[in-house]
Formats: sequence, C-alpha cells, structure tokens
Amino acid sequence: MSYPNFEKMVEVITQLRHPTKGCPWDLKQDHKSLLRFLIEESYEYLHAVETEDYKLMEEEIGDVLLQVVLHCVIAQETNKFDIESVSKVLSEKMIRRHPHVFEDSSIAQTEEQVKENWQKIKSSEKSNTQDHHIDASYLSFPALFSSYKIGKKTNQINFDWDKAEDVLAKVEEELEELKVEISAKTVDPKLVKEEMGDFLFSAAQLARHLGVEPEEALRNANRKFLHRFSSMEKLIKNDDKDVLSMTQLEMDEYWKLVKTEEKRK
Repeated sequence: MSYPNFEKMVEVITQLRHPTKGCPWDLKQDHKSLLRFLIEESYEYLHAVETEDYKLMEEEIGDVLLQVVLHCVIAQETNKFDIESVSKVLSEKMIRRHPHVFEDSSIAQTEEQVKENWQKIKSSEKSNTQDHHIDASYLSFPALFSSYKIGKKTNQINFDWDKAEDVLAKVEEELEELKVEISAKTVDPKLVKEEMGDFLFSAAQLARHLGVEPEEALRNANRKFLHRFSSMEKLIKNDDKDVLSMTQLEMDEYWKLVKTEEKRK
C-alpha cells in the first residue's frame, strides 16, 4: 500500500517546525501547550459524527490527525519517538490484543468473548507495572466520564451498590449535604465545591446503574437546551423583541411556549 498524501502531510507538518523556516507559532508549542487543542479537535470531530456531516467529519478528523502528527514531530526532535515508532507500537498492540484475528479464530468468536479476552490481555500487560485496580489513568478522561469508568471498575471488583434505588438514596444524601453548605451562615466555597463534586460523582453512578452513559446523556441535554433556546430566540424575534432587553420572567413565557410546541409534535 502507498499513502503519498499521508507522507506529504507529515512533511508539511515537519516544515512547520523547521528551526529557521518554520512557523513562529508552531515553533513555540510543546506537548503541554498543545493538549487543549487535541481535546478541542476531538470534541469537534465528535460533534461532526453526531450530526452525520461526513464532509465536516473529514475535515475535523484531519484536525485531530494534525495534533497527533505534530506531537510526533516534536518528540522526534529530541529522539523520544516519531510517527513510525508510534505506528509500530500501535500495530504490535493491535495484533497482540486480537489473537482471534491474527493467530487462532477459535480463541474468540463472539463479541462478548472478544471483550473478555481483550480485558485479560490488557490485565496481563499491566500486571508487572500496576499495583492498584484503579490507578491515576482513570483521571485522564473528561471528569464525568472518569466517574463512570471508575464506577464500572469498582463494580468489577464487587465494590458497588446493589441496585439503582440504593444509588438514588446516595445522590439524595449528597444533595442534602450540598444544601447544608449552600445555606450555611458563612458559605465556604471550597466545601461547596467539594460537595458539588460528590453530588456529581454519585449522579454519574446512578446513571451507570440505570444503563445510561452520563457523558452522552449530558451532551444530549446540552443539545436539547440549545435547540430550545434557539427556538425561543426565534419566537422573541418574531414578536420584534430583543432577548437582551427582556427579564427572566418574560423569557420564561417564551420558553414555556417552546416546550408546549415540542409536546405537540
């Protein structure tokens, strides 16, 4: 197989980092300064997938690839790793974790068997370097998703609530503790923040017990809110009014109209 455009892309990005002929902005970047861009581009691709916009998907996955290759080019400058070594490590890992494809198909023939075997292989890979069932790697995801993954792991080692009703009681308990801190005579922002975190963590566990992926649920809620807000703005504009000049109560009436219209559809 030949990938001339991939090779050209790597050359273009390498040129951006040329010490004398490169881009001043790109030359100032390092692995840490680029992290937020990798996260942002990944979420923009996620949005493109959700909207099923393939042209946008092509563009956004390219932006993600830019970040990946840029990290490889920066690492190559200090002989840490490069796109070739990354590709080698990835290929070897995929072959190692898919013995049913590359060795013996009888090893795993169903999706569940594949998942079970994958976990066994991952565990054996980390057995010599990991002393804890849940380590800091679980903190590398968006916070809500981290809570969800931590809960899934604790469930695997039987450290979990038995049913959703038990988790709901915990959520209500954490909410009451948050209320106590909010209504305290002297409000301590640090304690409020801590209790809010406990409440959100418990809410993520409730979602898990209900079979709901909390990050996805929250993204859906965000989309629903933006759709309703946009519809509300249109109604307000149709009445020759300006959102910025309206009170909360006035906007609430339009918000109710939007919700009523949704129920009719």
